[in-house]
Order: sequence, then C-alpha cells, then structure tokens
Amino acid sequence: MKTILAAINAKYIHSNLAVYSLRAYAEEYLSQTEIAEYTINQEIGEILMDLYERKPDILCFSCYIWNLDYVERIVREIHKVLPDTILWLGGPEVSYDAEEVLIRLPEVSGVMKGEGEETFRELLDCYYKGTADVEEINGVTVRTKNGDIRENPWREIMDLSKVPFVYGDMSLFAHKIIYYETSRGCPFRCSYCLSSIDKCLRFRDLDLVKKELQFFLDQKVEQVKFVDRTFNCRHDHAVAIWRYILEHDNQITNFHFEISADLLNDEEIELIGKMRPGLIQLEIGVQSTNPNTIREIKRTMDFGKLKEKVMKIEAGGNVHQHLDLIAGLPCEDYESFGKSFNDVYSLFPEQLQLGFLKVLKGSYMYEHRLEYGLLYQSRPPYEVLATKWLPYGDVIRLKKIEEMVEVYYNSGQFAHTIRSLAREWETPFAFFEDLAGFYDAEGLFGRNYTRIARYELLLEFMQKQRIQKETYFRELLIYDLYLRENVKSRPGFAGEETVSKEEKKDFYDREEKEPKYLTAYRGYDSRKMRKLTHVERFSFHVAEDGKAGETVLLFDYQNRNPLNYEASVYEIIL
Repeated sequence: MKTILAAINAKYIHSNLAVYSLRAYAEEYLSQTEIAEYTINQEIGEILMDLYERKPDILCFSCYIWNLDYVERIVREIHKVLPDTILWLGGPEVSYDAEEVLIRLPEVSGVMKGEGEETFRELLDCYYKGTADVEEINGVTVRTKNGDIRENPWREIMDLSKVPFVYGDMSLFAHKIIYYETSRGCPFRCSYCLSSIDKCLRFRDLDLVKKELQFFLDQKVEQVKFVDRTFNCRHDHAVAIWRYILEHDNQITNFHFEISADLLNDEEIELIGKMRPGLIQLEIGVQSTNPNTIREIKRTMDFGKLKEKVMKIEAGGNVHQHLDLIAGLPCEDYESFGKSFNDVYSLFPEQLQLGFLKVLKGSYMYEHRLEYGLLYQSRPPYEVLATKWLPYGDVIRLKKIEEMVEVYYNSGQFAHTIRSLAREWETPFAFFEDLAGFYDAEGLFGRNYTRIARYELLLEFMQKQRIQKETYFRELLIYDLYLRENVKSRPGFAGEETVSKEEKKDFYDREEKEPKYLTAYRGYDSRKMRKLTHVERFSFHVAEDGKAGETVLLFDYQNRNPLNYEASVYEIIL
C-alpha cells in the first residue's frame, strides 16, 4: 500500500510543517508514505494528473482556509478516476465541523481532528496492519461501514517534545520557506482566533530546541519562521532562544517571531538591541486600539505599553517590525478603524498590515455572528462583508485603502516620500483615503503597473492635489527610486540628468585611482564602479525633510540596509 499526504499551499511552496510532522511521527511507515506539495496557483487538472500517476491507496489532504475550495474540487474529481483510493481530510478548516464536511463530501472516508500526529499513525496501523478498527480511533470523525457518520472523542493533547524534527535532509526544502514550532496553544482567548480553543499551552524542551536551531544555523538556512502563536508569552523560554541565536549568529539566517510587544520586559528588549540588523524580525498583532473592541474580542493588549516597547525596538534600528490591524471587529466602525490606523502608523513600522476579519468555524466570533450582525463570505476564507458597525460600503473603502497601503507603504519603495507627504494631510488615514479616492476617480484600480508607473501616478496625484513644495516632493520620489533601484535608464518623471557626463567621468576616474568614497571597491575600474553605484544632484537635502541647499549623493547598491534593502548613501563633493 502507498499513502500520500497532499499539501496544497498558498501562492508559494513552503515546508508544510503539519504534513511533514505527520509523516515523521509515523516513522514505521516512512517508506510507504509520500508527501505531494502543490500551490493554489497550479491548475486543478495538473494536480489531478500528478496524483493519479502516483496511484495512492490512501490519500490525505491538509485543509486550511486558503486551500479548502481546491481540496474539495480535487476530492470530487480524484474519486472519479481513483474510486478505490481511501480519502481522508485533516487540519483546522475541517476539524470543527467534521460531520458537515463528510455530509458535503461523500467521497471522503473520514476527518482527522486537531493534532494529527498520533491519529495519523494509528490510522496507518489500521489500514496496514489491521490491528484496530478505524471506527474506534480517537481524534476522528469517520464514515462507518453501514454509511453512518461517527463522531469520536478528540484525542488528548500530546507532549510537544515528542513531535519529531522534520528537517533532516535540507535538499527536500530547497527554495522553500522553513517553519518551526517551539510551543502549541496560546494563553490568550482572542475571540476571532482558533488558537483560543486550545486550552493547553505547551513548550518544546529547550535543549531540543537549541539543538534544532543549531542545525538551521549550520545549514545556513535563509529564514526560519516560528509558528508559535505568541512566542514571548513565557519570558524564560523566549530569552533562552533569543540569547542562543544571538550568541550563535551565522550572519545569514533570519528568524521570524510572532509576539505580543506589550509583554516584552527590559531583559528581552536589551537582548533584541544587541542583535545584528536582520537577525530577527517581529510580527506584532495590534488588531485595534479601540478599548471597547479589545475588551469585546477578549484580547489582552495594552496599546500604551505596546507603543513604548515598539518605539524602543525601533530606536535600535536593527529589527524589522510588522504590525497588524484587523478591520471588521466588533465595536469598530469606519471612524474608529481610522483612529486605530493612525495610532499604529505613528509608530512607523516597516510593514503595516491592514487585514480583514475571517469568521472561522469553531471560534467565539463565529458563535456570536448573529449578535454582531456579521455578514461574511460563504466560502473560504470567510472574510467579513459587513458588521452592525461597519456596512459593506465601508468595507469596500477600506479594501481600496488597503491596496494603497500595500503599494505605497509596505513595498518600501516610497518610504521617504510617503512619510513626508502624509504630513500634508490632517491624518495619515486621510492621506491614504484621498490617494485611494484618486485611484478610484481615475479608474486605476484593477490594473497592473510597473514600479516606475507607480511613481508617476503618485506624482500625478500630488499635482491634482495642488501640493505645495512640488519640486521637493518630486526630488523625494527620485531619492526613493534610487535608494531601491539601480536603474540606468532614467525615468521620465525624474527629468534631465542632474550630473553631467563629464562630472561623472571625473568622479569615477578619481575614485579608481585613489578611492575616497568607494573604498570598498578598491581595485575596481571606473566602469564597474558606475555599474554598482549612482550619483545624483538634489536641490534639497531630501533625507532631512526639505532643508534647502544643493547636495550630491552617491548611492551604493552593493551595501544595502538588511531591513529595508535601501542602498547606502554618502554625501560627496564632485
């Protein structure tokens, strides 16, 4: 017999930790179990053909909000061409309404609920050895031999230290995002999150964790994303891991953590401040700054403390911070969300994620959907359409603002322009509102644009708004462009060259003979230096918010900031 664990990931193939963990835990069946990884970008027919040619006897799918539609379509079609293949589902998207899933999908034999490692191993024991009846396994909802649906008890939670480490052969994970967990469960009870259902917070043994971290460091893995729901909820655990990666830094690997910033203590902030720029990045869920909303969603978050800690980390200049907001929460209308946006924007995180509530089956939010007047999409990802505080028209407005934030803030390509330009409006939220209004009025949404076109559109927006200091803002756009892009074909909005060919030739010839600014390029000829750098004259000190006075800047693309990918910049004399 052959079993296939199928993982249909989001837009990019990553290490699906769940299915690799299931396979590794069922160690006895490794030679008979395969993992098949796909993405939702692939055609259904392509996935069907691949699965058919593998000829599995048992086929298991891991189900999440981003892939359930795909899985259901594949299940229906694969059963037609492989009618004897036994089909099982598992994962958070089918665990909390397993009986409904089996009614909806008569092709499926059963659903593994919750943690699946021990359940999957017992399932294989049943099919491969016949030592037990699959209908008796805990942790499953199963279709019985007579066609009934049997809902068995959930399985007891397992010792996290017994979960095997899945990353032995790194060739299997080349060019994939690496996920890793050191805890399961969450101490908080946020009503929109399924982690609130898991009442038992567990941690992996620290000696084991350090050994596994060292493996990643030795393998020079580019990035490791911790999937712990609130990584720093236990201080000694977080400090031990952060101290270890600080002391064993290989100058390459980046570690991503999801944390509650308001829980950080002085010891943790001091440790973070000592880290190499780019060693860690932090994802911080704010969700809302409306006290009524925070209270209603049963979230533990003190925005005053969070703000203080985020600003301390930001002052170190060595950590990428990603702050999240959720639109569509209870007690938050359009105006209230705008205030939450302004509060978070004032911290100037590297990323400001404007997300929308997902009404997940099994969550407290789902149970109280009628009370909150929640309207949401019937199909995954069950995204909010309206609440009794936020009509659908306002959700649409926020969707358009979200796109502007993604394009002009989170891309990092317009960092100095946007930060300065937004000050011309009463609030940052009002700025993004007007920018979205410009796109809407001009029919610009729904099109694909080059990066250069986005600069041109922002300049057009400024002109239509009759912004003062247009020359300064145009130069800021040019400054932002050359900070990120080593473009040798000058875009139209940048106007004529500001440094003459003769000036450039003289500068690079001098640097070739006796480097003054480009000492890192000693031994390079002037032609190679020009390819790796750019020289631009500005009539304002653009990096200092508009201080008048001519300056000439040298952009060095070989030496970039690891947090925002901006080129190093030097003021020079030609």
